[in-house]
Amino acid sequence: MSTVFLQVEGMNCGSCVKHVTKALNEVPGVNDVAVDLDAGRATVEGSADSSALTAALKDAGYPATVDESAKPA
Repeated sequence: MSTVFLQVEGMNCGSCVKHVTKALNEVPGVNDVAVDLDAGRATVEGSADSSALTAALKDAGYPATVDESAKPA
């Protein structure tokens, strides 16, 4: 299992967090999702490919990039 950190654009409210969380949870291989609205970040644990995660968010209207510089808390 690995952890992927994503910078997510366009989140500005609790509803956005719910949409991002739902979109990520629907990707096969995702075990856990944590979304930080203030930081504009999502942390995803599981075996899902990072390109599948960013594609799911793009389809949901929230462009995202993998944050390679992020470290686990």
